[in-house]
Amino acid sequence: MEENRKTDRRRQKTRDAIFRALASLLKKKNFSSITVQEIIDEANVGRTTFYSHFETKDQLLEAMCQSIFDHVLSDHPKKESSHDFSKKPDTLAEVLEHVLYHLRDEKEEMLEILLTDSADLFLSYFSENVRSLLKENPKYLPAYSSDLPKDYLLDMMTSGIVETVRWWVKHRMEYSPEQVAAYYENMVPGAT
Repeated sequence: MEENRKTDRRRQKTRDAIFRALASLLKKKNFSSITVQEIIDEANVGRTTFYSHFETKDQLLEAMCQSIFDHVLSDHPKKESSHDFSKKPDTLAEVLEHVLYHLRDEKEEMLEILLTDSADLFLSYFSENVRSLLKENPKYLPAYSSDLPKDYLLDMMTSGIVETVRWWVKHRMEYSPEQVAAYYENMVPGAT
């Protein structure tokens, strides 16, 4: 049991080093021009180690996105230094605010990801996660007419959140997560 925990901690440290390496490289060049070898060199890990965690650099970027969602949507969220969402969010606006806090906490890396050619890839992963969240938690969907096809509502709500994040990043996160979540609430009646 203790050995498994050590192995898990070691694997997590390696993943974190690879995440940091990609974030560091994104400060210097576009995602499309970064090679796996550069990530390996920056993280100071072996090729076999990298590939035991990720098959491609795209999968690495997807994992970075997923790590944000895994935390935000955790069944046991914890109070953190910059925010306290230790209770499950009751509204979609609260989910959005929590996501924005995490993006802001990683502002330097997130701006590098979201203001470069990697933005579309990251936002497509982000979009998939938002859509899954909405589909699995209908309480977050506004009570619109039952004549509205559910997949249309899911697509519109998802794109609204993704575009809200894109707008916020374009403005270099100058607005607080609370302000942006309030803007979203004002634009999407029933999202509260």
